Amino acid sequence: MSAAPDNLNPRRQLSPLPCDSDSLRQSIRDALVRVVGKDPDLATPRDWLHAVAFAIRERIIERRVVTRRQFAEEDVKRVFYLSMEYLMGRMLEANLRNMGILEATQEALSKLGVDFREIARLEEDAALGNGGLGRLAACILESMATQGYPGYGYGIRYEFGMFQQHIEHCRQVEHPDNWLRYGNPWEFPRPEKIFPVHFYGYVVEHHEKNGENCYAWEDGEEVIAMAYDFPTAGYERRNVNNLRLWAAKPTRDFDLRYFNEGDYIRAVADKNESETISMVLYPNDATAIGKELRLKQEYFFVSASLQDILDRHLKLGYELTRLADKVAIQLNDTHPAIAVAELVRLLVDQHRLPWGQAWEITRNVFAYTNHTLMPEALETWPVALMERVLPRHMLIIYHINHEFLEEVRHHFPGEHDLLERLSIIDEGHGRRVRMAHLAVVGSHRINGVAALHTNLLKETLFADFYRVWPERFINVTNGVTPRLWMIQANPPLTGLIDSRIGTDWKYDLDRLKQFIPYASDEATRAAFREVKRQNKERLAGLVKRRTGIEIRPDVMYDVQIKRIHEYKRQLLKLLHVIELYQRIRDGEEVLPRVVLFAGKAAPGYQRAKNIIEVINQVADIVNNDPHIGDRLKCVFFPNYEVSSAAIIIPAADLSQQISTAGFEASGTGNMKLALNGALTIGTLDGANIEIRDAVDEENIFIFGMTAREVAEHRAAGAPPSSHLDSHPRLRSIIGALQSGFFANGGRVLHAQLATYLLEEDPFFVLADYAAYSEASNRVDQLYLDPEAWSEAALLNIARMSYFSIDRTVREYAEHVWKVLPEPVQARCPPPES
Repeated sequence: MSAAPDNLNPRRQLSPLPCDSDSLRQSIRDALVRVVGKDPDLATPRDWLHAVAFAIRERIIERRVVTRRQFAEEDVKRVFYLSMEYLMGRMLEANLRNMGILEATQEALSKLGVDFREIARLEEDAALGNGGLGRLAACILESMATQGYPGYGYGIRYEFGMFQQHIEHCRQVEHPDNWLRYGNPWEFPRPEKIFPVHFYGYVVEHHEKNGENCYAWEDGEEVIAMAYDFPTAGYERRNVNNLRLWAAKPTRDFDLRYFNEGDYIRAVADKNESETISMVLYPNDATAIGKELRLKQEYFFVSASLQDILDRHLKLGYELTRLADKVAIQLNDTHPAIAVAELVRLLVDQHRLPWGQAWEITRNVFAYTNHTLMPEALETWPVALMERVLPRHMLIIYHINHEFLEEVRHHFPGEHDLLERLSIIDEGHGRRVRMAHLAVVGSHRINGVAALHTNLLKETLFADFYRVWPERFINVTNGVTPRLWMIQANPPLTGLIDSRIGTDWKYDLDRLKQFIPYASDEATRAAFREVKRQNKERLAGLVKRRTGIEIRPDVMYDVQIKRIHEYKRQLLKLLHVIELYQRIRDGEEVLPRVVLFAGKAAPGYQRAKNIIEVINQVADIVNNDPHIGDRLKCVFFPNYEVSSAAIIIPAADLSQQISTAGFEASGTGNMKLALNGALTIGTLDGANIEIRDAVDEENIFIFGMTAREVAEHRAAGAPPSSHLDSHPRLRSIIGALQSGFFANGGRVLHAQLATYLLEEDPFFVLADYAAYSEASNRVDQLYLDPEAWSEAALLNIARMSYFSIDRTVREYAEHVWKVLPEPVQARCPPPES
């Protein structure tokens, strides 16, 4: 019996909730009483925050239902994005803006006597990621919804996200990020959506009557993956896609036998061990236990996600043989690469597809995005660990590797070294599984994330794979969402652009090019400087609250905000701070500026943590030296996250993108800063090259060695100390570190960093210093001319349209996923007249 149409079937009827301010006011008050359970007279600001979230969530989920139904009716192909990280940030304002009801909600709260800004500041950042990788994943999900693509995200619902960074005695100290302490009103627990995930045990081989071998994975341990849905609304589109996060649950909460015997700890041991899997983002993998937990995390979310994808595919009435026609799965970096072996296992062992057919489906379903050129950053797992934790997958990987190497051997006979380099199993370093190799072999498309990065993948890291399959490699340059990084983060700049070219650019960033002529308009340049000053005053207030340091809003704001890593070269900028300090002490006129560092070091990365400590100790001397005054301030801004980035980026004048050429895959901070009118000083690395091409050479400050020159310099083997005389102050700068001039209570750490630079310097800080200092002088000269600086900044803004995440997603959709947008037309009903 066929289902009745929606307008006749009461189970399928939806009456969209109105979105005018009076209706929202009533919904918020109702949610406060009926969901939060509070009397409005006694409600705290956090109670009101949750009441607003619940009221808005009702409207989001309505659109999610409509979106899901339309996708089913249109028989669409779906995209599934697998990522270990999602740096979502705060969702309240983003959801309200994307739903088109921000102003109406603010008005509704005003009528209730509630300050919207006060409650918005209480929301926890959903820090389920670290830096650019997680933020890119969040941007891609938002863009897929905005453009109407049928997209879904999968990840882990970490109980504790990226750690809270405190600075204590100049050192980074990690504290748990308990982002769920007050609950998450945006999520929908799905206790009915659970899947078993298996670890350990052993594999039994059986022989079928038809001659096929089949395998049973027996014994071991099992945990349950439970789904939590996180709807993602598109910007002023009706599409709402879904991010599904998995939490680990035990197969049983406690052992009653141990409990009755009084052994209460042992009674809940299984529960605690199971839940550890989704407890913490990136456990410290410096220990064997940490490595094993990291591997279990990756397999846990991949297995649950693939089981869910297959379950949905079959419930929609499709055959598994059509999986590649209806499903595209994107691997965001190497972390989810075990998905290749897991999909084969599910298709062969559970659904009984022949190996050849399962492998063909797998290759046609997966695509792989690489985010790093550093071999040490590409995950490898000891074969012994894999055989113990995932024994069935190790057999599958052996099979995949054997067939792949046979294919290569036939196409390239006699090239035994090639087989060794291409093998998924690295036999030369203690037998390890190369997960990036597994991802490449199991994917039909492999992409880099900037033009230079993709070329270097083809020439270096994956050169042998490119030789075998040149047609699989493409470039898709990263982008950023203007909805967060301009419209939400920088309302004064958004208003200025609106006043000149209208509002259509918000829906199509290519229209930002219409702003180019206004760069030469004196009134627009003056208005831009006022916008920048407003943003600096806002940042100065945040810096004062967070660090106690007072900074002026009428000087250059020079920022380096990114994960702390040697190749990103925070040390290079620190040496320049010391140079500026010495020049002021020597009586030179130096352009006044605030230098702001922000970023976290991985807990196990000691050198990066040492760099943070030295930055803070240098800052302590600089900021308190009466000879310096307010001509130079150095700030290390602690606990950098999405919400603070949205305040720092609009205020920045100068964007430090100074990584060693050939090491940064793309970068997205460079795009966010340029889009907000900061000029870039940077190397020809990552997307800096494409930014230079977009904004023109005269509107960016490029310096230093190219990637090819870096390789040549490394091959030449010149000692780092040979560069000391390349700049008149470099020897004095290094000497200040060696002597412990800036040290607080001991010079050892500073002297160690100086020795590291003089004797090792693997990222060529000293080799590039003279060029960097000269480029910085060019920056200062331009900044002394406010009209010329403002014109260059406005041209940066107007010419950054290529770096929209919407362009990135369209390229994935066209060249990788082969999907079409399906915009949903349902709307909030208009206010009654």
